[in-house]
Order: sequence, then structure tokens, then C-alpha cells
Amino acid sequence: MQRPSLLRNRLVRGLGATTAAVALAAGLTACGGDAKASGTASGPGSDKVIVGAVSNGAAQQAKLSVPVVESLRAKLPKEVRDRGELVIGVGALPAGFPPLAYVGTDQKTLTGAEPDLGRLVAATLGLKPVVKNSTWENLFVGIDSGKVDVAFSNVTVTEERKKKYDFASYRQDNLAFEALKENTWEFGGDYRKLAGLTVSVSKGTNQEKILLEWQKKLQSEGKDITVKYFPDANSVYLALSGKKIDLNFGPNPSISYHITQTASGNAPTRNAGSFSGAGETLQGLIAATAKKDSGLAAPVAEAINHLAKSGQYPKLLTAWNLSNEAVPTSLVNPPGLPTTNS
Repeated sequence: MQRPSLLRNRLVRGLGATTAAVALAAGLTACGGDAKASGTASGPGSDKVIVGAVSNGAAQQAKLSVPVVESLRAKLPKEVRDRGELVIGVGALPAGFPPLAYVGTDQKTLTGAEPDLGRLVAATLGLKPVVKNSTWENLFVGIDSGKVDVAFSNVTVTEERKKKYDFASYRQDNLAFEALKENTWEFGGDYRKLAGLTVSVSKGTNQEKILLEWQKKLQSEGKDITVKYFPDANSVYLALSGKKIDLNFGPNPSISYHITQTASGNAPTRNAGSFSGAGETLQGLIAATAKKDSGLAAPVAEAINHLAKSGQYPKLLTAWNLSNEAVPTSLVNPPGLPTTNS
């Protein structure tokens, strides 16, 4: 992720054109602003959250019991606690980015792993979730202005962003290889296993940068990768199903989503291995994002850790086919991508 815009764009580029078009139409229907709180009970103190609602098959819908933890609620800033609401920001307009955040099949509910986790955190803290959907740029305007309490929107922790925002990590920021289900190849974290294979990747993305670095290493060893570029995601998947390429290298969430979409088709795919989006020296992290010194990062991190211990956090990731991005612990302001790479 060389530029902030790639945080969203690299996921959108991983979608098929048809899926993206449907998401775009639904996103425009939603128009921005407040999004319906998918599946959650309506007020403070509610202990039922439905994850994976109206997901168009991208998730296994589940109703989770999430009691309020009063000791964590007491750690919230007084103004948030008294208001009784947690304003959750998501930068999913105009098209959304399945499976993380997009408008569901009812064409009004903002669904996805990101808003669902925000709703679970709100329930744990005894707050009503108020989800605000905006463009990526306006998401940060909302945080800066105080109109958004915390963003759950696939924001990667970077050292540059830590100067202005506080973070509570909740997911690994990973890339992945997608292969046909019949293909037994496994990455295993070893770039040398790519030798002799044909791999597709999107231009201008972090995954391209990493893949080309591996290619240079292989070439120095007398081996090579054939790197292929396609104009859109549908072309990639046609090439994969037609065995014109061996692998597609892209964002782990978008690949996880595509796997659910191919499961019942003629060419089902699978995840053949993942790799940190920050490179081999640092595990990239996705985090809830709040205004610096707002006092929200710590209670949000503790809420996430409580959800992990109670089993609701892994259930959420399982529902959205993202278990391979689980973090062992939510950390406040963990090490982020260095300024030179953020």
C-alpha cells in the first residue's frame, strides 16, 4: 500500500466487473450518510448482533450474543458514554468493497466484516451503533471533525497516520494467492516456489511491487516468474478458470470473497497462501481509527480483546471467510508501515 487510496482501490480491483457493478448501483442507492444498522438491536444495552446480514452469499449469517461489559463501558470518554451512541465511520462509497463493506441485497443495509465488527464493539460497550457511510476521503474528514467516533474501514496502521490518529488493531493486512481448487500448489511463505509459474497481478498495487521484487530475486538465481496483467478482474478469473495463469496475487479479503462466489461454479478456487501486505519484515495491521487523544482507542481495543476471549471475534471472521487474518491481540498504536512505505 504505497498510497492511502490503494487501501480501498486494491480491494475494488479484486472484484469481478459484474459484482462491482451491482455494488456500485447499490452504493449509489444508499447515497451516503447514515446506513441502516444491519441486524443489530436498536438501542444501548442490546445483546444481539446479526453478522453477515443481506450479504449475497458472501457470509454465513449468524446471530451473536454480545452482553454489555460495564467495566469497559466505564472507560469510554464521558461524552460518548452519555450520548449512548458509537458513530462508526466506513468509507465504502461509491462502490463498496466486498467482503469488508458494501450495500447488501436489500439495497440499503451496509453489510460486511468491517461494519459488523463495529456493531459488535458498540454492543460490548453498551452503545447504539450509528453507521455512517462516506467516500474514503470524507471518512477522515469525519474523524477530524468529530462527526465520526471511530472508523472500521480497512485502514492500515502507518507511522505517518499515527501522528494524527489512534489505532486499535483487529485484522492482519494480508495479500494472498488464489488458485483453482484442483491445484495443489502452496506458497508456504517461500517466493522460490513461484519459479516457473504464471501469476497475474494488478498494476500500480502493493502486491505488484512485492511480486516484482520476488521476480528479481528469482532472476538473480537463474529462475523466473511470468507476470501477467489484465484489464479487469473478470479477465483475471477467466484466465484462471481457463488455466492461462496458475495464480492470481491480490488482497486476501477480495480473494476470500471471490472464493465464496466460485464455490458452486465449474471452476471453484481456493486460497493457496498469504503474505503480509507490509512485506517480509513487518506484519501489516488493519485497525479501528479514532482521532488522536480522543480516549477511544484503548476501550475499543479492550472490547475487541473481550470479543476474542468470548468467541465472538473468531465467529465474525469465520462468518466472513477471513479467519486467516485474525490477530492474537488487539493493540493500541502498534508498529505501522514506515513513513517511507506509507
